[in-house]
Amino acid sequence: MTKVTLISGSTMGSAEYVAEHMAEILEELGYETDVQHGPDLDSLPNEGLWLVVSSTHGAGDLPESIQSFAEEIEAQSPDLSNVQFGSVGIGSSEYDTFCGAIHKLNALLQDHGAKKIGETLEIDVQQHEIPEDPAGEWVKIWANEL
Repeated sequence: MTKVTLISGSTMGSAEYVAEHMAEILEELGYETDVQHGPDLDSLPNEGLWLVVSSTHGAGDLPESIQSFAEEIEAQSPDLSNVQFGSVGIGSSEYDTFCGAIHKLNALLQDHGAKKIGETLEIDVQQHEIPEDPAGEWVKIWANEL
């Protein structure tokens, strides 16, 4: 059974809810999942499949819950070439920095060798009151790309 590690960064909890919802769908599709909210780099496998979900805080910033994870990657410069990942951003199109956090995380992971699978889903809370809905549809498509 293929395992997907879901990593969330959230300020108000929306990314956590989205990650948990996608984990349920992935399990229904036959995947094993491990959901980690604001993990430390050492708690994650340095290979396999990651699915990163992050809201955007402030002016395109990472939520506090995932800042230390990003800082650890920058400081330790791990080899992530055995990691493949997908990504989901949550934000508001009212801001110029719409989904800025997930773009920063994508670049950070790719700069350290991780390979991105599929397109990033950008959920606009102005259009989707319940961000779990578009995420649930997207993750089914993403799983088909694995």
